[in-house]
Amino acid sequence: MLFAAVDIGSNAGRLLISHVFEKNNQMYAGKIALVRVPLRLGMDVFEKGYISDEKIEMLVKTFKAYELIKDIYKPVDFTACATAALREATNREAVLKTIKDETGVALRIIDGLEEAEIVSHANNIYINKKYDNTLYIDVGGGSTEMSFFKKDKFVASNSFQIGTIKYLFDHVTCSDWDSMQNWLQNVKDPEEKVNCICSGGNISKLTSLFGNKDNTISRLQVKNAVGELEKHSYEERIERFTLRPDRADVIIPAARIFNNIMKWGNLEYLIAPQIGLVDGLAIELYKKYKAQ
Repeated sequence: MLFAAVDIGSNAGRLLISHVFEKNNQMYAGKIALVRVPLRLGMDVFEKGYISDEKIEMLVKTFKAYELIKDIYKPVDFTACATAALREATNREAVLKTIKDETGVALRIIDGLEEAEIVSHANNIYINKKYDNTLYIDVGGGSTEMSFFKKDKFVASNSFQIGTIKYLFDHVTCSDWDSMQNWLQNVKDPEEKVNCICSGGNISKLTSLFGNKDNTISRLQVKNAVGELEKHSYEERIERFTLRPDRADVIIPAARIFNNIMKWGNLEYLIAPQIGLVDGLAIELYKKYKAQ
């Protein structure tokens, strides 16, 4: 069955058209189409505190474009969620009303813990879980979400005010880092080996540039990625690593965040199966459909 989901993040908006199916009692969201728009709402919110009229107009146009694509695929159901940037925007209610009035879409803002839970529901049939326990990590523009599972049973999740765009604007505090470090060191045994499944465009790009062909990247490779990326200017990163302009500036903060997570969690490698919030949202829609 086809389902459509939209994630309006701090760096980009994403529409996923997916075929959701079950295999061996697990639900999977297979990508049919993924359309990404570099909205960069976080550049407004984390600098000025609100979303500008220009960005609101971009949002409306984005949803109108998404509606045309949805009309082609005719999904069974549709949902649209927004995360950190809209959560923190002082004019968020006005933005939601404008989108509803102009496009008919009821955009829903989700909190960090709900975001972590939804992302952890996103599976991929090709993930090879070597260990019993799994840590899910999603590094976004405005926040980082993590969830820990023991033998596929939920244990704990947390949302941290640490994101790539916030990092660029120097809005990540020492207490934010301390909070992340303490949570990682308390949620798992320091010597325990776990699967680390990461979502988001930055980890996918880091893995393709500096990692391995099996979509994994080691702790040393992440550390080396930080050093290699820092050697080059913004313009050089675009040319040398074939990065989009809206990826070239946030990829260094992303690499540093992942480097800290791996160091504090004593993690040996990360898996980047190219999943994200939209995959989890599609699975949520499928569950809702089954329940009805």
